[in-house]
Amino acid sequence: MRELPHAMRQQLQDGAATLCLCWRITPRAAPPLGFTNHDRDIVFDGLTFRAASGFSASDAESALGLAVDNMDIAGALSSADLREEDLAAGVYDSARVDLWLVDWRDPQLRYLLRRGTLGRIRRGKLHFEAEIRGLAAQLEQTRGRIFAYGCDAALGDARCKVDLDEPAWKGAGVVARVRDGRVFTVTGLEGFAPEWFVHGRLTWTSGINAGRTATVKAHETLPGGARLKLWQPLPEPPAVGDAFTITAGCDGHFATCREKFANAVNYRGFPHMPGNDFIIRYPNRDDASNDGSTLITD
Repeated sequence: MRELPHAMRQQLQDGAATLCLCWRITPRAAPPLGFTNHDRDIVFDGLTFRAASGFSASDAESALGLAVDNMDIAGALSSADLREEDLAAGVYDSARVDLWLVDWRDPQLRYLLRRGTLGRIRRGKLHFEAEIRGLAAQLEQTRGRIFAYGCDAALGDARCKVDLDEPAWKGAGVVARVRDGRVFTVTGLEGFAPEWFVHGRLTWTSGINAGRTATVKAHETLPGGARLKLWQPLPEPPAVGDAFTITAGCDGHFATCREKFANAVNYRGFPHMPGNDFIIRYPNRDDASNDGSTLITD
């Protein structure tokens, strides 16, 4: 059982506590950020926990055993360090979150309430909400390989062995017309079949989104060009003339691996596993066996 420091317990018993909450968010590839629900900035461990962030938190759920502890945090995108573009780009996906109970008069008096990671993030232009998943959530993640129909390799990795730098699997283009942050018409992909780039990766090489990547949801050919649709809208819509590179996509099905990439020998799924239909199948007078004979049942 966890126990608060004596000084904190005394404050709570006296009814005159000077305590606040502080969140430390540590992305995998970016500097940590600090936020607090106090009305002034708080500094400890070399990090400033900003007060002007509009942070708030839901009730926390905790349970005995290995049940996942969850809570939500919400805030306004008012900090110069916390931008909507970074949330959209996935900078904070699975970032570590430390939640501290801190005495704002003496930040050295503090207690780590919980530790977890950021889960699903819902965002807008001025506001965001994020789920904080407890450490037990890691036990729900799939580790290692599983027996499934679909391929569990990533297209182009060492297990797949498809070379995405070959011209057959990679293209380049320029935006010709923009409908919004998800749908736009491009030139430069005229030599590729429709849906060739579905599930593929598009990387911007110029424009306001330069360096960002996105996954293609739809690819259709047009006279003199092609139309692309992304799974997620870009932080900023592209502009006419923005350039990109794009790689072919794979849906993980055996037929796609065999017919599109001629790579069946490296398929990392189990397409011939018997499914539920096979398991519940039973002999029937009208069923024909593989040798052409008829199964007779009473």
